[in-house]
Amino acid sequence: MDKELTFKEIKQYQAAYRNTENKVKERASSKSGVRVASYNAAVSNQINRTFSIEVPTDNVTDQKQSGRCWLFAGLNVLRHQFAKKYHVKNFTFSQNHLFFWDRLERANIFLNHIIDTADKPLDDRYVQSYLSSPVSDGGQWHMAISLIRKYGLLPSYAHEESFSANNTATFNGYLNNKMRENALVLRKLVAAGDKAAAMAKKEEFLAEVYRMVAIAFGEPADQFVLEYQDDDGKYHNDGQMSPQDFFKNYFEDDLDDYVVLFNAPDHEYDKLYGLPFEDNVENGSPVRFLNTKIEVLKDAAIKQLQAGETIWFGCDVGKESDRQAGILATDLYATDELFGINTKLNKEERLLTRASGSTHAMTLVGVDLVDGQPTKWKIENSWGTKVGDKGYFVMTDKWFDEYLFKVVVKKQYLPESLVKISEGDATDVAPWDSMA
Repeated sequence: MDKELTFKEIKQYQAAYRNTENKVKERASSKSGVRVASYNAAVSNQINRTFSIEVPTDNVTDQKQSGRCWLFAGLNVLRHQFAKKYHVKNFTFSQNHLFFWDRLERANIFLNHIIDTADKPLDDRYVQSYLSSPVSDGGQWHMAISLIRKYGLLPSYAHEESFSANNTATFNGYLNNKMRENALVLRKLVAAGDKAAAMAKKEEFLAEVYRMVAIAFGEPADQFVLEYQDDDGKYHNDGQMSPQDFFKNYFEDDLDDYVVLFNAPDHEYDKLYGLPFEDNVENGSPVRFLNTKIEVLKDAAIKQLQAGETIWFGCDVGKESDRQAGILATDLYATDELFGINTKLNKEERLLTRASGSTHAMTLVGVDLVDGQPTKWKIENSWGTKVGDKGYFVMTDKWFDEYLFKVVVKKQYLPESLVKISEGDATDVAPWDSMA
């Protein structure tokens, strides 16, 4: 039975609220905001930036006003490998290059989805999931390696960042509106029984998308000259090559040796899940997560860092975080104490109620072990040098437990039983699943 909120009840709430303690809190938070008023310096003061294990890294990158973190983190892993092998720690790859192709590939896969689901009503949940975000910024590890394997790598100087790459919202808006319009055209053609005409029209639409992307991001180079100075000051000019040849000849293509470990307590553990709706390249690497206990993620991550290899990971970066200081720590904000409430959702409950999920990808580059146990982790972010310690963040181990969801590690650091699962068949989840 519906019940109206009465003024009598409001007066009771007011009487209970109006005391000196609450009015002091009100003045503090209304002036400086809830986060500043509840900031727990006792927590931040206990966190230093000394780590027992660190992979040597240097300058950070900056994704600016874009959601390309997954691509930046993936390229960070590769540039650290390149730095170690060729002694050039600040060599960077072009994110703009791969993001260009990602726009085109995602447009292609979106239009394919539209044709494949054209027999379903427009308000079908899957159709609506596709239409809600035809081409977005966000992505996964497998999406990055699909692009790298197909299109190779360019040094950042061979395809520099464009305005639209650094500020993606405006272009994405125009592109997505065009995609939705195209979707309606294709659905009508299929409904009329002319799928061949729909496929031909799709090719016309993709030519338009290419034109849009090229104008906004600039066409990637087919060839470039690899030129750099190593950390010893030695000059290298390795001549002209294609982006595909650069990847093939300078990197070991061991990307299939990596597994995305996920920690989702609301799903069955030690099971492989697929997210086909997040695939960005037809016939590329399918997006798959091996869901397992958080201790497995930590153990594998520590082993990989001990081997001198950095790690792509995904987390809910907005929770219990101080962006400017570069701190991720539970209890960093005493908001329950400020409001006089008790919020104790656990990780499983946060996933089930959509209170939390993976929102950002970064790179693990260090860990501090005390008596063999991790206490904190060093993070290379992609938000430039004006946040954190020159762009580096620190994450407490307890925050890892609560808000880290996935790490990308090599199979050699996993138990054989999990390797076997990772190589088996996956159970697909829906676009609205908490893992998405």
